[in-house]
Amino acid sequence: MAKDATKYHRMARADDGFTDLQFRKPPPVVPYKAICLAVTLFLGGSLLIVIGSLLLTGYIDSKYSDRTWPVLILGVLMFIPGSYHVHLAYYAWKGYDGYNFEDIPEFD
Repeated sequence: MAKDATKYHRMARADDGFTDLQFRKPPPVVPYKAICLAVTLFLGGSLLIVIGSLLLTGYIDSKYSDRTWPVLILGVLMFIPGSYHVHLAYYAWKGYDGYNFEDIPEFD
């Protein structure tokens, strides 16, 4: 039977140089500018989609029919990211699992 060649000894220092404060997460920073931009995109996109839909169905005068598709496309391009980020901000504010304000990009 071979004798184990590994020797164990106690460490001389109990302090490893780390503190518990290093591993605590800072309180969440709410990105107010990004949330305001998301709400603006959401509301503006919603308004443009409604206007484009009214143009498409003919409730708004037909002399403006050349503006229908650009208004709809611009409305969709504004609505999609706005609704996504408003959704993230709302769920983070309510404290749902998996959602936090770090998921929203900050525009500094």
